[in-house]
Amino acid sequence: MPRSAASAFGLRLLVTALVVAASVRPAGAQLRRIPIEIVPLTESAAVRAGSTVKGALQVTLPEGLHVQSNKPRDPALIPTELLLEPPTGVSGVEVVFPKAVDFPQEGLPEPLLVFDREFTIGVQLAFAGNLPPGPLTVPFELRYQACDDKVCFAPSSKKGEWTVEIVAATAAVTPQHQDVLGVIAFGSGETPAVAAPEFAAPAPAAPAAAGDGLAALDRFTVVSTTGGYLGTGDFMTFISNAEAGVVETGLFEGRGPLAILLIVLVGGLALNLTPCVLPMIPINLAIIGAGAQAGSRQRGFLLGLTYGGAMAFVYGVLGLVVVLTASTFGTINASPWFNLGIAVLFVALALAMFDVFEIDFSRFGGNVGAGGARGSFGLAFTMGAVAALLAGACVAPVVIQVVLFASNLYATGTSAALALPFFLGIGMAIPWPIAGAGLASLPKPGPWMVRVKQAFGVLILGTAVYYGYLAYGLFADRFVDSAEVSSSVEEKLKAGWHSSLAEGLAVAEREGKPVLIDMWATWCKNCLTMDKTTLADPAVTAALDGYVKIKVQAEQPDEPPSADLMKRFKAVGLPAYAIIRPSSKPSAD
Repeated sequence: MPRSAASAFGLRLLVTALVVAASVRPAGAQLRRIPIEIVPLTESAAVRAGSTVKGALQVTLPEGLHVQSNKPRDPALIPTELLLEPPTGVSGVEVVFPKAVDFPQEGLPEPLLVFDREFTIGVQLAFAGNLPPGPLTVPFELRYQACDDKVCFAPSSKKGEWTVEIVAATAAVTPQHQDVLGVIAFGSGETPAVAAPEFAAPAPAAPAAAGDGLAALDRFTVVSTTGGYLGTGDFMTFISNAEAGVVETGLFEGRGPLAILLIVLVGGLALNLTPCVLPMIPINLAIIGAGAQAGSRQRGFLLGLTYGGAMAFVYGVLGLVVVLTASTFGTINASPWFNLGIAVLFVALALAMFDVFEIDFSRFGGNVGAGGARGSFGLAFTMGAVAALLAGACVAPVVIQVVLFASNLYATGTSAALALPFFLGIGMAIPWPIAGAGLASLPKPGPWMVRVKQAFGVLILGTAVYYGYLAYGLFADRFVDSAEVSSSVEEKLKAGWHSSLAEGLAVAEREGKPVLIDMWATWCKNCLTMDKTTLADPAVTAALDGYVKIKVQAEQPDEPPSADLMKRFKAVGLPAYAIIRPSSKPSAD
């Protein structure tokens, strides 16, 4: 392949990987909220006291998304709801939702009933005749669950308001927005709902609001926190460490600058041994034309240096963006389709290693001169960048810890922290110049190469299984029956758990007991899994026997009051757990 064609091929690979990385879903994942735009409209800016006025909400979602309709076919899905918060003298007469459309969802037996990316909701509001002249606002809240063709995101809501000018009953008003309001089927709607607390769980017992008892937490000491799914052993360790006063520290805490830099470099070097990178080493060397195909050790060294430099560049740039914008990194493995695609790719590569079919990787390198030296520096840089992005799928924990530590340091005014992700990339890049030059002196081809190739085939096949398992788990997490989650919580309440934070904390203070706080939501699959497995385990039940146990519902974890509780316990997702104890001894009765 000519050098220009090889470079073009590499460029296409890089663009594809960047698109994949930009389009995948965040990991913690269940916390991602999809923002929407809402434009409130009324049929006139001035409203006569004692009249009924038509209005509308024009809703726009990001490209490629839709929301569940107000009456989904599947009752487990979150319907779109418009909740009014009318002031005194104003009442809702009617809400008119648009006609829902069928949307075929992969993996479901029948289409979903959804509202498209752009839709309009009609309303009629009645204004009392005794309202005084002047401006008046009518607040509302739109609750929704956004989805694309493969994934449904966490339920969310957005508040807004209509603003009108109340005038006398005999005053003239000027019509507006008739092009929008004229196509709404007023008279065929339903009675508006009045805003209530968060998305209610369909359980008989009233769930605790996160704001219930927040003030009482000031009289407690946070002993330990954790989150996500934990097996019985890990949860028992969490409990025992809390009781023993063992504080889990981060990898970088309490270490000097040189030690931190060395840890980051060694960590980057170790990333080459992960299942996302190690099996690809001989393949990548063949594609970029390094090693024996480079023509000389010097050229092989430079090709490997370019390849490794691209890795350092990608991690440095992405880390810089994350630290400066407080974004989330390392979430490429949150897309089940990405993981499934990588699993299929690795299966194909493994079969090629077993000679089921042939993939001539060397043809991707360009020929240079009569000496037959292979390798384009542009292609080497492109493939290094692609490798760094793909490696993010299974090295996310390491990268995230480095980036979080860099973010914390930068927040304290240490600008040099911005270079830490770059040094992680340098550590990952260290072996590549050596491999690019050193592999030029390998023994001549022979039977040993077949054995080495087959060994890599086994390793690549194992990696394919790993990605396939991730995809399976992510697909399974897409469908959550909120009623089942609520039923599981109800079982815990019947077993002695508290649904009120204030009530549970009061009991703990009175009896001098430690407290386990379990933050959950009806859309949280791992919350249900924890209830059914780890928290139902006899060993865990016995270990928590002396605790006051509280279930706190956090349907909107990024909005107050749930956000305040999440921040207090440094929780980044659900489920989240905290062990706290009263700061003072119980008073004698």
